[in-house]
Amino acid sequence: MAILVTGGAGFIGSHLIERLLEVSDASIICLDDFNDFYDPAIKHKNIASLAENSRVDVVESSFCKQDVVRQLFDDHEIDEIIHLGAYAGVRPSIERPRLYQKVNVGGTVCLLEAARHRPVKRFILISSSTVYGNGAESPFREDAPLGTPLSPYGVTKRAAELMGLNYWQLHKVPVVILRPFSVYGPRLRPDLAMTIFTKAICDDHVLPLFGDGSIRRDFTHVRDFCSGLLAARTAEESSVVGQCINIGHSDPIEIRKLIEMLEEAIGRKARIEYLPENAGDMSVTYADLTKAEKLLAYRPQVPIEQGVAEFVAWFLQNR
Repeated sequence: MAILVTGGAGFIGSHLIERLLEVSDASIICLDDFNDFYDPAIKHKNIASLAENSRVDVVESSFCKQDVVRQLFDDHEIDEIIHLGAYAGVRPSIERPRLYQKVNVGGTVCLLEAARHRPVKRFILISSSTVYGNGAESPFREDAPLGTPLSPYGVTKRAAELMGLNYWQLHKVPVVILRPFSVYGPRLRPDLAMTIFTKAICDDHVLPLFGDGSIRRDFTHVRDFCSGLLAARTAEESSVVGQCINIGHSDPIEIRKLIEMLEEAIGRKARIEYLPENAGDMSVTYADLTKAEKLLAYRPQVPIEQGVAEFVAWFLQNR
């Protein structure tokens, strides 16, 4: 049997494949198109050592191509799909909404169609905390009103969620939806704030800060997120299929506090350039973990101070 992991060469995907190799005997198909959203060489490096494992098959193509997905099902006994692949990022989605709609919604439908015709035992769909928008009460609860997403990225992730739930209702595709909150850790994408801030401080460059730094983010270490995802793989079907579940840390911190932590870990002060607030940024992300605790026995283990120090050590070693 085989597990199909989309976006498997990315930051979270590469960590997840490492964990899957530890906890499962299944073959793993890493499907990634190595697009240029950020330097493809980074993704190739992420997956290089894993690709040497005989149980890992790296396929360089897009999950938006129905014929490619169909061929993968023909060639492998796929019985699980973990759909991490997507175009991410709030600000880029405002500039390229059609691309985000095509990949995040259309690509998800391609995978759901495959699972409709070739039944799988679990389809884990990775969404985003950005589905919570204006009007969502903090801390964010999965079954409370979501409000309106503030970016096309959030809209497309919510649309993908609804597609997944619809395929569960109509075709019994066993979809479980996970909503990650600001995942960080070694191999973090270069376009994300923690990487940008760390590089600016290390290089003594100006650190760009949108707003006054008072927005809060629920930073979640990648090990914790992967633990929650792995629990969703094996949880009782009747408990989790058809559910949306937050995977966060449930302890949001201000961005200016994050910068202070980075300064301390690096041993150098930041030179901050204050920029206008971005219209697509939420003032806070804050996961209520009641449902994750009940259904997945999920509890985050990595304190933010430890996680930031670990990330900085990795960055300095690999920059």
